[in-house]
This record gives sequence, C-alpha cells and structure tokens, in this order.
Amino acid sequence: MSFLKKIQQPKFLPNFLKVAIPFFVLVTIFSLAINSWSDIFAGDFAKVAEANFNNGKWKAFFGYKIVFSAIYGLYITNKNMK
Repeated sequence: MSFLKKIQQPKFLPNFLKVAIPFFVLVTIFSLAINSWSDIFAGDFAKVAEANFNNGKWKAFFGYKIVFSAIYGLYITNKNMK
C-alpha cells in the first residue's frame, strides 16, 4: 500500500502521535542533558534558559526537534501500518 493511502486511514494520525510525541520528549530531554548537564545538576536553571531558550534560541532548539520527530514518526508509522 502506498504512503498516500496509508496516511488517509483513520488510525494513521493516532499512531503517528503515539510515536512522534514520546520521541520528541526523549530527544528534548537528551538534548538538554547534553547541552546543559552541569547547570541542570547544579539547579541553575537561569543558565539553562540562557544557553538554550532566551533571545529566540528556543525556535532553533525546538524547531529541529519537531521536524526530526515528525519525520521519524511518519517513517515508523508508515513502516508499521498494514
């Protein structure tokens, strides 16, 4: 079955969300841990915010993760749909 036919099935979107949302959360947590582990462990969330979110940095921080999670979710859901 082609991708366009699979995406039209009513169960495609719920299955996509079941994959993409947890993947997005995991990628976000992993990224924060890699970028600011010492600041998170020290409890200095002002430095975490400055390094990752302030001055418009949140757009790039979340933008790449949203796009990557959507692509991953589409791939996995398409692969597992019958």
